[in-house]
Amino acid sequence: MMTRMKTPARGALAAGERGIVIVPTYNESENVTRIVPLILQQDPRLDVLVVDDNSPDGTGRLADQLAAADSRVHVLHRAGKEGLGRAYLAGFKWALERDYAYVFEMDADFSHDPAHLPEFLAAVKDADLVLGSRYRDGKVTVVNWPMTRLMLSYGANIYARAITGLHLGDATGGFKCFRRHVLEAIPLDKVRSNGYAFQIEMSFRAWKRGFRIAEIPIVFHDRTEGESKMSKRIVREAIWMVWRLRWWGISGQY
Repeated sequence: MMTRMKTPARGALAAGERGIVIVPTYNESENVTRIVPLILQQDPRLDVLVVDDNSPDGTGRLADQLAAADSRVHVLHRAGKEGLGRAYLAGFKWALERDYAYVFEMDADFSHDPAHLPEFLAAVKDADLVLGSRYRDGKVTVVNWPMTRLMLSYGANIYARAITGLHLGDATGGFKCFRRHVLEAIPLDKVRSNGYAFQIEMSFRAWKRGFRIAEIPIVFHDRTEGESKMSKRIVREAIWMVWRLRWWGISGQY
């Protein structure tokens, strides 16, 4: 069952509960040393896991320096660039091997504002999965995107809803908070998507398992440093993946 909620009061985590914010990186040296401290400032119960895909620009080395200076920062080094979905899946498995009650997805490029993290912590009190929405209730909260990119994103969400039945305002967004038991219930080794379709697939699998999904409004800023990871391959994957999800839903293979 999916619900839409007003944001509750701040402070959903109990004193003994901890959350981990997974931040995938590839050539994010301009951003990683700034974004990680800002995440940590939002709540003392949050740690950060930087998942670096062997960035040529030294992002992984900078992340190691941050980890050496603060025990709340962790780094997972991967051999090479395998895509956003594979990076998040590696981060999920890392988190599930440790005692984290909440697992976040968040971009490194400041398109996701760390200031929204307390709102996620509040909303997850009454949900199993919280999504940061750029299109909640039909309102668009995107800053500095060209109209063509905005129309592609908005249209992709309409398309995903129509094909899968997943009634979310922003199924392609990547700012999320999972309760631990959601990730434990999803067969992570069977997740097939890797680009923006990965976000749709994870929400779809959670929805089909009956978990409570909430959307909260966020302001999304286009990146100011580095290069966008959008590609034609990612768009093509999203187009055909929603049809596979529909079939999985019909056949019970989710």
